[in-house]
Amino acid sequence: MVRGRDPCWEHCVLVDATRQKVRCNYCHREFSGGVYRMKFHLAQIKNKDIIPCTEVPVDVREMIHGILNTPKKQKASKKPKMDQEQNDQQNSSSASGGFPANNAGSSGQQGSTCPSLLLPHQSPSNQHAVDDPLKQKHDDADKKIAVFFFHNAIPFSASNSIHYQAMVTAIAECGIGYKAPAFEQLRSTLLDKVKGEIYDTHKRVRDDWQETGCTILSDSWSDGRSKSILVFSVTSPKGTQFLRSLDVSSHVDDAYYLFELLDSVILEVGAENVVQVITDSATTYACVGGLLLKKYPSIFWSPCASYCIEKMLEDINKQEWVRTVLTEAGSIVHFIYSHAWVLNMMRKFTGGRELMRPKLNRFVTHFLSLRSIVIQEDNLKHMFSHADWLSSIHSRRPDVQPIRSLLFSERFWRSAHEIVGVSEPLIKLLRVVDGDMPAMGYVYEGVERAKLAIKMFYKGCEEKYLPVWEIIERRWNMQLHSHLHAAASFLNPSIFYDPNFKFDATMRNGFHAAMWKMFPGERDRIELTKEQPLYLNAQGALGSEFAIMGRTLNAPGDWWAAYGYEVPMLQRAAMRILSQPCSSYWCKWNWNTFDYLHSKKRNKVELEKLSDLVFVHCNLRLQAVSQNIDKRNKPVNFDEVDVCSEWPTESESSSLMLDDTWLDNLPFECKVSQSYE
Repeated sequence: MVRGRDPCWEHCVLVDATRQKVRCNYCHREFSGGVYRMKFHLAQIKNKDIIPCTEVPVDVREMIHGILNTPKKQKASKKPKMDQEQNDQQNSSSASGGFPANNAGSSGQQGSTCPSLLLPHQSPSNQHAVDDPLKQKHDDADKKIAVFFFHNAIPFSASNSIHYQAMVTAIAECGIGYKAPAFEQLRSTLLDKVKGEIYDTHKRVRDDWQETGCTILSDSWSDGRSKSILVFSVTSPKGTQFLRSLDVSSHVDDAYYLFELLDSVILEVGAENVVQVITDSATTYACVGGLLLKKYPSIFWSPCASYCIEKMLEDINKQEWVRTVLTEAGSIVHFIYSHAWVLNMMRKFTGGRELMRPKLNRFVTHFLSLRSIVIQEDNLKHMFSHADWLSSIHSRRPDVQPIRSLLFSERFWRSAHEIVGVSEPLIKLLRVVDGDMPAMGYVYEGVERAKLAIKMFYKGCEEKYLPVWEIIERRWNMQLHSHLHAAASFLNPSIFYDPNFKFDATMRNGFHAAMWKMFPGERDRIELTKEQPLYLNAQGALGSEFAIMGRTLNAPGDWWAAYGYEVPMLQRAAMRILSQPCSSYWCKWNWNTFDYLHSKKRNKVELEKLSDLVFVHCNLRLQAVSQNIDKRNKPVNFDEVDVCSEWPTESESSSLMLDDTWLDNLPFECKVSQSYE
């Protein structure tokens, strides 16, 4: 593939010349087929499997449109008759304002026209006349939708909602004369109707809890002064449900009060369905966990795995040499992102790759930024040595010299590579557990893998890897390790049957302790005792050729569902344990929503109405998150974990703009009923 002089190359990069694969500089999507197909992507024109770019600047989009709409110059024909026919076609096309009819197979170089998408029929002149009124209607509809967004200050990200196009399609199917619901319908009958549908969805999901079990998530937030809010939700492989939020400001240190709240949620969900409860790891919630285990011996209490791993990274950051390098890396990122011209130049040299991930936890962001800088080392050095940079006014800024010195400092790069080598195994583990997926079966192995990778990075030098091991083991033993994690790893066939993974006594003892806890009945324990040797020795269906193949191809829970029918008690235990998540971070609640809900004193009816809106909003968002996650139950391969891909916690958080004016002028019957309470 020859790049030539096509201006589109300013906005994409060649990734694989053999497969003609190019990558967009703005949204980083990759397409095969060369720069020609990339033009449709940048021009936001749907064509076969090409997805329009959502990040392309308006001026670039219009420029690419102009290229696609520019008629290709006709080549002189050797045959007079053919030349005359082409002239006739050209004159006919020009008279109607259309395009030449023989450009459908253009090659995509500068001056080419859009193929069959713009010229779908043999008669372009007639088609153009027909399309104009329809296009005008579409343009007018687009403008009116945009005006609605602008006038009401609706975030543009709302157009990414799965309900956005569904809404427009439903309106279009109603035809002319449809009137949108008014204010009164939105705040009353329609709100109640959608709330009822959410309840119906919850009932269908709950039917699966007897088989897979569920996890109760208890998330807490404080403004650092006097306000504390608690949010309860429940999750299983079929999805997550928001239950309620409460203001616990006056009881934030009362373990018994918090336990009673959690107890009410367990009773609502059904104690027989709950496998574990994930809460904050603060001292008060540790006491709540103790009270919980005392009343419900078969339920496990766990802190958030993401929080624990982030604390490991935070402890590593506390080492002086690590903190120094991360601070220096931060100065590089800050300089580049503080100047638009410098940022655009950096993106050209990195092929559109960013250096910062602002939506992640602070310490994770620092380590990932350093990792990006290490990956782009050569490109950054090239940029700060390039003639365009040296001739720019930015190269003469007084604050650029320290940045340039860092980029050409052997000490900085040596330390940066070391930090990336130490932190990446933990970041990979965090990427696995920091998502809405059943990752329980991978935590125990993930910690051991991280330790082994760090040891190998330091080539077995105890003086270097042992201090890092001590950080990991202290957090692991103090906060995260539990019998549930050990049992999950033991029951994960991709780990258990891996000859390279050695099971220690701690893991085996943890598995036995978990089974004893989950099945208090003597008969169940006897059956479990009989079934264990079949799993240990891969006998019967567990050792079939399909089962052996599925150990690494199927998610652990799916594997047990397919091949564990000869050991029903062990199958039930495995499916319930391996179906649970390890983290509650992926929810990424917009705490301002709950803060606003609980910030004002309202009467009972107003509070109920506003709570209904929050309930509907949060659950619709959770449903969208579940639908947008691909292959939620796929098996995890740590070697294939890509920390550069988008994390669930980077997706748009809830942006509900609460406005309580719709509570004004409540229906008369609400006020009457309230006066008698």
